[in-house]
Amino acid sequence: MGFISSLLGNASEIDIVKLQEELAPVLVPGETIGRGFKIFRDMFIFTDHRLIMIDKQGLTGSKVSYHSVLYRSITQFSVETAGSFDADAELKIWVSGGGMPVSKEFKKGTDVVGIQKHLAQCVFGAAIKR
Repeated sequence: MGFISSLLGNASEIDIVKLQEELAPVLVPGETIGRGFKIFRDMFIFTDHRLIMIDKQGLTGSKVSYHSVLYRSITQFSVETAGSFDADAELKIWVSGGGMPVSKEFKKGTDVVGIQKHLAQCVFGAAIKR
């Protein structure tokens, strides 16, 4: 991921094998990562149980906030693909009890349709298991 691209808020996909090792202390036993994205220092992680949004704060990034959203709490989501004049794609996720959606931008070339499909499988899979 380019430095300028990350400063502009664009996300790039992270290697899930490395991410699984890095987040081992945060994950519950048996929880696996399906996909992960990085925006500058922050991360947007899809596991088989939840969405984890990781916000590294401060100049050094030593203070870290982990925000988990269970898939069953997601009420709706949308994906906007990149166009000719707008080079960024966008994902919005609405959470039960929240007003504004969680919104993330992805650089052109990111498989946002694949992300949408993965999110749909996670959300619908959780609904089917009930």
